[in-house]
Amino acid sequence: MNPQDTTLLAAAVVESQDGYTQAIRTGKHHFQADEPSSLGGADQGPAPYQLLMGSLGACTAITLKMYAARKGWDLSPLTVKLKLFREQDNTERVERVLSCGPAVSEEQRARLLDIAAKTPVTLTLSRALRIETTFAPAST
Repeated sequence: MNPQDTTLLAAAVVESQDGYTQAIRTGKHHFQADEPSSLGGADQGPAPYQLLMGSLGACTAITLKMYAARKGWDLSPLTVKLKLFREQDNTERVERVLSCGPAVSEEQRARLLDIAAKTPVTLTLSRALRIETTFAPAST
């Protein structure tokens, strides 16, 4: 693949800490991820699937607010609730429920549902992205 044909969308560095706790750096932001105590972690931060749902929810809310701002719509208060399920056939499914203020009409709600289906993170997850994993050269 030609490097000129790609665009970097995001980058993160994750450094493993004690137990399952992970220190995450992305740009100027630092936070932690961990597993809950019930899975052997120290519950020092959200679990990876929780971070994934947070990312999807944040992208959804941001995109809807951008769209509404262009249209002059007041969505307040806007809430995106997400649940990730694993089905018996080992497929995953996300339930995403939007709620917004009373000023939003049924027609506007229908349009917001269309927009939510096209948010960048929604499209990325829907396409089942390819993940390429390699080892860094051994340091001496």
